[in-house]
Amino acid sequence: MRWSGLAEERVLVKGGTVVTMDDALGIIRDGAVLIEGDRIAKVGRAGEVEREGKPDRVIDARGGFVLPGLFCGHTHLYGIALRGALLNIRPPSDFLQILQRVWWPLDEKLTNEDAYATALAACIEMALTGTTCFADTYSAPNGIEGSLDAIARAVNEVGIRGFIAFEATERRSREEGERGLRENERYLRSQQGNAYGMVSVHASFTVTDEIVRKGVEISERFGCPITIHVSEGPNDVYHNIERYGKRTVERLEEVGALSRRAVLAHCVHLNDKEIAIVARHGASVAHNPMSNMLNAVGVAPVPEMLGAGVNVCLGNDGYVFDMFENVRSAFLIHRVSRRNPTVLSPKQVLEMVTVKAARAYGMKDYGSIAPGKLADVVVLRPRLMATPTTGDPYAYIVNGMGGADVRHVIVGGRQIVEDGMLLTLDVEEAERRILRTVERLWDRLGASPPEAVEPLRLGR
Repeated sequence: MRWSGLAEERVLVKGGTVVTMDDALGIIRDGAVLIEGDRIAKVGRAGEVEREGKPDRVIDARGGFVLPGLFCGHTHLYGIALRGALLNIRPPSDFLQILQRVWWPLDEKLTNEDAYATALAACIEMALTGTTCFADTYSAPNGIEGSLDAIARAVNEVGIRGFIAFEATERRSREEGERGLRENERYLRSQQGNAYGMVSVHASFTVTDEIVRKGVEISERFGCPITIHVSEGPNDVYHNIERYGKRTVERLEEVGALSRRAVLAHCVHLNDKEIAIVARHGASVAHNPMSNMLNAVGVAPVPEMLGAGVNVCLGNDGYVFDMFENVRSAFLIHRVSRRNPTVLSPKQVLEMVTVKAARAYGMKDYGSIAPGKLADVVVLRPRLMATPTTGDPYAYIVNGMGGADVRHVIVGGRQIVEDGMLLTLDVEEAERRILRTVERLWDRLGASPPEAVEPLRLGR
């Protein structure tokens, strides 16, 4: 079949183990999910659900698992542009130098054409590997205006959902930070399809209090999420102590940035007091274990956050877009860090890419398979079924499955992946367009990009 762009009237997904991620419904063996329009109409045992009448389409999930579409709580879609890039740079010794020598030089070369192409590539990868919603922040100081429209076009062409924002920063100038916020506000006034707007402020060490407060005001006015990188590396903590006499979260609390709409990315270097502050304000944290390992910044205190009642979701930070790999990394990194094989359960990490991510971004009708929820559903079946799927489904999925095992993907009642093939666009033709654009970007960047300067000494 080819994708029509219209939600099916009635779709029945039947025969698999339904992992609802809903505490009341739990695990349903030989289950079924009935979809009507863009919503889930009924969930239960296959025989029971089939009595609701004949569907227009039946998806066979026998031998597999049916679970909610995964939600990536923090990403940078344009990060896909650096995959395999050969850069002749001075070897970085810390996270700030990685930003100065790799990411910020790339940011300065990006155009709206690059924004579209990289978003298209990343969205295709996410769709094919079972991620149906994400939260992205984009950075391109020389290509701010209109960049979110370019990203939205890619999101809607692929057919998944995404929260998108421009990363406001005063790294090079204060005026640049204002332009970034204006791009967020402009897009929030004219959101397009399934590409939802939000507000993004880069990190507390690259912005003044004034920009943070203005971002918060926009978030409050539109009732949308606001996200900021928090204590990813120790430089963020040092900056705030030196310039403000406070740790990062303490400063954010003082300027009014913490609320249930706030999603704090990383939070690797938080102490117990800061964790308590985050919990008290109901802010969420987006944990990025694979990126944290790549950048050698440390291991976030996720067990302590969960123990304090912080809502923790899971992101990929623009590194590996298969969220099943990120789930497994989150499951394992805290075990080895704490030398404790029970520190996090498989169910807990799956919650981070489903119900907890939905909670972080205020999506009350997302993240679980239950009547009335948005019909974003993924069917997984092991390519090689070495053991029965009748045991613990959480453990089976976390320990033994990946994006390559995704067979079918439904977003809002529309089937966008069938038997592992994307239905919404011609992947080979899209690949050719993406490669042409990224090759030109690599040429502009060069093998030895000039090192970006240290951020302005922002302070009071």
